Amino acid sequence: MPTVAVDKADLWERLGQEFTTDEFDKLCFDYGLELDEDTTEEVEENIKKGLPAERPQLKIEIPANRYDLLCIEGIARALLVFLQKQDAPKYKLVYPKGGESDLLTVKIDPSTAAIRPLFACAILRNIKFTEKSYASFIDLQDKLHQNICRRRQLVAIGTHDLDTLTPPFRYEAKAPSTIKFAPLGKTQEYTAEELMTLYEGEKHLAKYLHIIRDSPVYPIIYDSKDQVLSMPPIINSDHSKITLNTRNVFIDVTATDQTKLDIVVNMVATMFSEYCEEPFTIEPVKIILPNGQSRITPDISARQMTAHASYVNSCTGLSLSSTEVATLLKRMSLEASVNPDNSDEITVSIPPTRPDIFHECDIMEDAAIAYGFNNLPDKFPATSTVGQPLAISKLSDVVRLEWALAGFIEVLPLILCSHEDNFEWLNHEDDNKTAVKIANPKTLEFQVVRTTLVPGLLKTIRENRSHALPIKIFESSDVVFKDTTRERQARNERHAAAVYCNKSAGFEIVHGMLDRAMKMLEIPRISSQDSSATTGYYIKETTDGMYFPGRAANIYYRSKARPSGTISELKGKVESALHIHHDVQIGSLGILHPTVLEKFEINFPCSALEFTLEPFKKQMQKVWTNED
Repeated sequence: MPTVAVDKADLWERLGQEFTTDEFDKLCFDYGLELDEDTTEEVEENIKKGLPAERPQLKIEIPANRYDLLCIEGIARALLVFLQKQDAPKYKLVYPKGGESDLLTVKIDPSTAAIRPLFACAILRNIKFTEKSYASFIDLQDKLHQNICRRRQLVAIGTHDLDTLTPPFRYEAKAPSTIKFAPLGKTQEYTAEELMTLYEGEKHLAKYLHIIRDSPVYPIIYDSKDQVLSMPPIINSDHSKITLNTRNVFIDVTATDQTKLDIVVNMVATMFSEYCEEPFTIEPVKIILPNGQSRITPDISARQMTAHASYVNSCTGLSLSSTEVATLLKRMSLEASVNPDNSDEITVSIPPTRPDIFHECDIMEDAAIAYGFNNLPDKFPATSTVGQPLAISKLSDVVRLEWALAGFIEVLPLILCSHEDNFEWLNHEDDNKTAVKIANPKTLEFQVVRTTLVPGLLKTIRENRSHALPIKIFESSDVVFKDTTRERQARNERHAAAVYCNKSAGFEIVHGMLDRAMKMLEIPRISSQDSSATTGYYIKETTDGMYFPGRAANIYYRSKARPSGTISELKGKVESALHIHHDVQIGSLGILHPTVLEKFEINFPCSALEFTLEPFKKQMQKVWTNED
């Protein structure tokens, strides 16, 4: 959760009253915030010691999806409405005297499709900044950049003194060698290539350079006189920088995500529109798209949603009327009215500052906050339920218990690992169809979601090399595979794996661990050639780069195939179905190859076993259901 530091005296002035620390802590809790720290005592102590001290600050933790509370303006506005000291502001677009035809325009060049194709903007007219409001304006942009903008990768914000520029504007993508301007805080002009080198040593900008550095073209915004406004997402031009004397602010927002683009431009514009000569007014801008179509930004129109008093009451245990629910919602800055044709239905108008509201449950939550969570009645539920473990969890527990009784120790490595751990170090090739990979990983240790438990077990042995031999460890947990048939494009699969490390490889040890696990799961051992066996498991020699040649086997599970068809068709299939089998590979075991052990820095031979528990779920579910 982001933390926002606000000036204590300034906030009291905005709220029209002073609070003790405890009173304000309670107010924050009631609204769904948390007062993290009040620096008043620290400041007073520094003053007594003759040390320099800032004004007392309140550090408030904000829910990650409440972007409207990332500045003092938004916090004060929301709390004033919550305390019923004022109505929620109504934001409106104000067109020039000539109407839409006189709107400032920005033309988007088709070349931007290769780098940051989305663009939005807004204008705040006749604004008056103070030192505090100016600092808050810059701070909100920083907090949005670190939060919803994902460190400028998805969205980047630029703000400019409109009076220093000559509209109309154009947004293009050009080769870095052809871009030249004086960046913010500099008087000398640099090419985009030179800026990349210049900012490598500046900590606050160096972390953004990778976003466009390797692109053949960089995004750039010009006015009609070819004066550069900004090179998003890196730096603005010094020519159009905002100062305390700025009266008209042009806000540009570039992005790769349309939803986040709309949220960000609305947040910046609505939060600081209160400083305009006519508060809460925003001048829109016409965007000319590459296909010739146009659209007006920002779109601050309210979204209409429907809620039901019966749903709110069922979730909260209250007995509120629709009118009472609507009154509560108004305290949360939501305009609400009861449908005259349906007394249970409430029409809710969602302002542009509340993109966190998606569903009726979000509206219900706001109604509960306004009523007060501490005021909700304590009631026993009307129905009682008895929980039980999932079949896969029960399977895992069976394996855990038996392997622990066999003297093996359970370990819990991380589910993320490096690409080398998961593939190269196991002598396996990446087919790019198996592993889920992390985009822009922070470290080389966390590049992929593991597809096997073996690397984690081997790394555990590596870090415990001083432990007395033998080292016997196991894990029963999830691995993840790509699966294009699923909506989320991936699936979890429960595996069980064990590694035995000693002065001798101990293949027979892990083989025995397999046999013991299968015995407890009531899976009989069969021969691969035994066609009369309807179900069971068997092992078959295989070649796998992870294992020593001739010392590896795949594990197969046989489940009886079910005949399908109409009743008349099934009659003719029953007898033949008795001899239809479905053998699937569920895992492998063997002595690990010396090169594998060398890469994991293990000096003693090891044997490993790994198999999936997924095929046994349905069979075990039937057994346990009958037992229960």
